[in-house]
Amino acid sequence: MASERMSRVDTSWLRMDSDVNLMMIVGVWMVAPKVKLEEVRRRYADKLLKYERFRQKVVLDAMGASWVDDDDFDIARHVGTVKLERRRGQSERAALQALCGRLAATPLDPNRPLWQFDLIEDYEGGSAIVVRIHHCIADGIALISVMLSLTDGGSDPPVRSAPAEEAHEDWLSESVLRPITGIALKAIDMTGSGVVRSLEALAHPAQPLLGSVDMVRSGVQVLQDVAALALLPDDSRTLLKGKGSGRKVVAWNDPMPLDVVKAVGKALGCTINDVLLSCVTGAIGSWLRERGDDPAGKEIRAMVPVNLRPLERAWQLGNRFGLAPLVLPIGIANPVARVYAVHRRMEELKGSYQPLLAFAILSMTGLFAKPVQDAVLGMFAKKATAVMTNVPGPREPLKFCGSTLRQTVFWVPASGDIGVHVSILSYGGGVQFALMTDEKLCREPQAIIDRFRSEFEQLLLVAMMLPWPGQEI
Repeated sequence: MASERMSRVDTSWLRMDSDVNLMMIVGVWMVAPKVKLEEVRRRYADKLLKYERFRQKVVLDAMGASWVDDDDFDIARHVGTVKLERRRGQSERAALQALCGRLAATPLDPNRPLWQFDLIEDYEGGSAIVVRIHHCIADGIALISVMLSLTDGGSDPPVRSAPAEEAHEDWLSESVLRPITGIALKAIDMTGSGVVRSLEALAHPAQPLLGSVDMVRSGVQVLQDVAALALLPDDSRTLLKGKGSGRKVVAWNDPMPLDVVKAVGKALGCTINDVLLSCVTGAIGSWLRERGDDPAGKEIRAMVPVNLRPLERAWQLGNRFGLAPLVLPIGIANPVARVYAVHRRMEELKGSYQPLLAFAILSMTGLFAKPVQDAVLGMFAKKATAVMTNVPGPREPLKFCGSTLRQTVFWVPASGDIGVHVSILSYGGGVQFALMTDEKLCREPQAIIDRFRSEFEQLLLVAMMLPWPGQEI
């Protein structure tokens, strides 16, 4: 059987599964008209299996893990149908959300390739497909490339054959991670920390900038970011913070028009992201306030994935992203004050090395024994309440097996005891919010999701009251 060593950072994600959070990216495609199981299997066999990772299973050993071809691979094990069970009076959407929650808490078969697609052939006049892919296979940006390849006319991945091409796969560790790690270690060493020697033995970093002005500047910034990550206090205690049960519940809303969101951002002098994140922040704060958990004066952190790879190399799969702690000012009730506070927080993250340092931590923990990895990642999980992703998708609706992909939602996993997963996806001219929570922390995430639109409408009202270009007041 052909085999390949799993990278350190992918090994970290493989071993991060816990009784509270499974490291699966979960998504839903909703298409119309209906599609049949046979045609879906044919499409996946023709397109998905050209990515060799989807034919490979994971084999653990004393040194970590390897990707090994599954000689007994059968696509019927990975692409099947599931019946949507509806209670009396329950809508189809609510039934699908309940199914997604159950599947998000159901482990994948460790003896097979770590992915599963479940087709609901009859859903709202069309069909729905629930997708589960283990994070060790790829990050969200890479999986968007994969999912686009499955649509009608989607491009196949380049053929991986030349050894020289394979050498580029760990470009981040070699050309970015190692130099930055080296700078950070050198800067920390100036303080006389004895920890440096043990870290240096693990990283063996190159030192291309030592002695230069750039090194000094970068070293100071990295040192500040290392200290900021290490010294972050534990996140604010709210109803959404604590150890969960491992049972998941999900919710999503109808998409909001992207052009309107863009216009509001322009009117307020903010970005689309500022507007969307402010709506998320306001919805969470409002939900907490209604339940007697006054957020006044409080902030919570959301760990935001930051892409660290050239998009043209997304087809190589694996994980090449860092994490940045974004502070959400849930205690600010005024929507205008809140959007500008979010804007300031976003500006503070620009130029930070924290995403690279987070990648370094994930990479290094892949070398540790699992109890040590769990302890390190658990420490960082205490610093945040949520994981949040914001992904730009295609502007025009896509086709799948001749049907229209009319709506799509997804959630990425969270490490440690983090029990809130927020995703924002722009697709087909709309902006889609989706939320997954641990049942113990929030039994009805729809109650938060339903507040997003009202928060946005408040900003829209303010934008409409502002003077138009050329208008005097």
